[in-house]
Formats: sequence, C-alpha cells, structure tokens
Amino acid sequence: MDFLPADIATYAEEHTSPEGELLRRLNRNTHAHVMAPRMLSGHLQGRLLAILSQMIRPRRILEIGTYTGYSALCLAEGLTDDGLLITIDQNEELESFARSYWQQSPLGHKIDFRVGSASDIIPTLNETFDLVFIDADKRNYPQYFNLIFSQLRPGGFILADNVLWSGKVVERVKQSDLDTQSVLAFNQLIQNDPRVENVLLPVRDGIMMIRKR
Repeated sequence: MDFLPADIATYAEEHTSPEGELLRRLNRNTHAHVMAPRMLSGHLQGRLLAILSQMIRPRRILEIGTYTGYSALCLAEGLTDDGLLITIDQNEELESFARSYWQQSPLGHKIDFRVGSASDIIPTLNETFDLVFIDADKRNYPQYFNLIFSQLRPGGFILADNVLWSGKVVERVKQSDLDTQSVLAFNQLIQNDPRVENVLLPVRDGIMMIRKR
C-alpha cells in the first residue's frame, strides 16, 4: 500500500485534520490486538471517508465489510439527523470489539451491524442508499456492485476500497492470483458501465469513487 515516499505520506497526514480520541484509540488497539491491522482505514483514509460523507449528507449508508468498526464511525459523521448506517461482516468474532467503540460515540446508535454474508443480506434490505462503501472480499466486488446498484439512488455514490491491490493491478507478473484478477475485473466493469461516472483515487490502496447517473 505504500505508494508514496514515506516523508510525503507523513506530510499528508500532518496536514490532514486529526482523528478524534476515540478513533485514535480504536486505531491503536486494532494494531495492538487484532490480526491484519492493515485492513483498517486509518487516519488519512478515514478523514477522506468522513469528509466525503459530510459532503453527500446521506440518510442511508451501506458498508460491506466492517472489520473493527473504524470506517463505520468515519462514514457516520456525515449522516443526516435521522440517518442510519448498515454495516455487514461475516466475522462475528470482531462484533464485540467494534461495538465497544461505537457505544462510546454519540453516533453509535446510528450504526446497525448485521452479521452474515453480504450476498444473502443485501437482497433483504428494504432501503434506498445514498452512499455505499465496499471493503470486503475482493472476489465478490462485482457481485456486490450488481446486487446493490438497484438500491442506490440516482446521484448516489459507491466507494470501493483496495482497487489498486498493493500495486498488483499494474504488475503483469503478479496478476495470476484470483484476488488480483477479481480487482482487475471489477475496475474494468466500472470503467465500461455507462450507468456510472467514476474516478480512481490513488489514496492508500486505491478508492474507486462511483456516481450513479
């Protein structure tokens, strides 16, 4: 994920609004106690998610892939007063960890955590979403996009994380694994879809920003 020189990355974080104390503790304790902490959105990406959500002012957000709940708190910052964020993850072992931080936030009551397969849960959601954040298993990105598209309002946004996949998308010798192939297929799917506008942001591991026409 480290595409920028370390000093430039540090400078960018130093000139980004700081994460709050609760997010800082969640960040620190995820790195200290949870496996694969690189899955955490972290300071810079978290502030980007928060400010995009604040710009959109969504009433309904769907997050596919919860991990320890950091990105959910960031996205929830932009919710309307009657807003709700539904977040889905298969890993029930991290539920109590994430909830322990949400309960400390004034936004915690706006987060609805669903444990299970996103492919099974999404069709049961009777909601129209303003913003969707996809940060889950890469092999199902195309499926998640197709499942949620009809439930995204016109003018709504999808953000898909890890679309540069540690740079493997441009390293031809490393494109044989299924995850990389899935990311490549997803990126091309979005690029070729006339129903959307998109921009690939080279932030951290890459965020595809998609707007439904």
